[in-house]
Amino acid sequence: MKASAVKSAVQVRRGVPVCTGSRGRVAPQARRASIVTRAGEEMMMWESLRQGLDEEMERDPKVMMLGEDVGHYGGSYKVSYDLYKKYGDMRLLDTPICENGFMGMGIGAAMTGLRPIVEGMNMGFLLLAFNQISNNCGMLHYTSGGQYNVPMVIRGPGGVGRQLGAEHSQRLESYFQSIPGVQLVACSTPRNAKALLKAAIRSDNPIIFFEHVLLYNVKGEVGDKDEVQCLERAEVVREGTDVSIFCYSRMRYVAMQAVAQLEKEGYNPEIVDLISLKPFDMETISKSVKKTRKAIIVEECMKTGGIGASLSAVINESLFDDLDHQVVRLSSQDVPTSYAFELESATIVQPEAVVEAVKNVVGQKAVAA
Repeated sequence: MKASAVKSAVQVRRGVPVCTGSRGRVAPQARRASIVTRAGEEMMMWESLRQGLDEEMERDPKVMMLGEDVGHYGGSYKVSYDLYKKYGDMRLLDTPICENGFMGMGIGAAMTGLRPIVEGMNMGFLLLAFNQISNNCGMLHYTSGGQYNVPMVIRGPGGVGRQLGAEHSQRLESYFQSIPGVQLVACSTPRNAKALLKAAIRSDNPIIFFEHVLLYNVKGEVGDKDEVQCLERAEVVREGTDVSIFCYSRMRYVAMQAVAQLEKEGYNPEIVDLISLKPFDMETISKSVKKTRKAIIVEECMKTGGIGASLSAVINESLFDDLDHQVVRLSSQDVPTSYAFELESATIVQPEAVVEAVKNVVGQKAVAA
């Protein structure tokens, strides 16, 4: 992975691609009406998501999108920019500010044959739709005795941004992981964002699709319109032998920044991007742990009840005899995210913490003489 991509993911410029609602300013790079690329070309992650959405809407007339400002405005981060001109107002449906209402509308649409994509302007706002997601979206297939499927995608920006305040810095993966019947997927690169979104749209299961607000401007290659990625498969970002570092979303880049320093000191960590937060890809996780015999989990989620807590429990239950060291979790502090930049940075995992954890777990024997 290019160093420039890693740097932009961790220190993205504030205000690009700009928009936080219909009152926001449209970013210059978001003004283009259409994005036409070939496989292997580079684009930003918001562009790759837009392209994947466009391709799936063109492929299947049952695919539609609804949410606040997804139509004429193009979405809070321009993922649906100008698509209403191509597909019309009913397939890019602008809704009132009523998350519980339009989430229920999406679930009803999925039950009756459509494939809706529901965008939360910010994932934190979807707490207002928690009843629909937990009691209907995940359960209807089972409570109806299999009479209904709910093939829908719930997606939008989340995670800790740059001074967005506590309410706009939520990490909802910990909230949703205990809901029966839903899958959780976290994209991290332009390529896997597009390929995973296409797979999520085609799935007959309800998918909660996490996009980190600071990754929309990460630039990288994307696949062609036929590339679809397995929703349940983790990605080995870097092979190594000393310790397995499990991460997802933006923490992939934090871990890789730490690797740049660790390599200079002779360490050889393995980096695994979980991607599937529910269910976990235990095949890839087990293979990595059995190779390195040590595990560090790096997440932006809260430490109490987070994804890392669940993964740590599973590793201890399933792979205890393969471990030479206790599982170490690096998570966000259990406090509301501060608006102040220095305090915000102190609440989430930084590369220095990953470096220190690797040294503590592996010890000095891993350092080359």
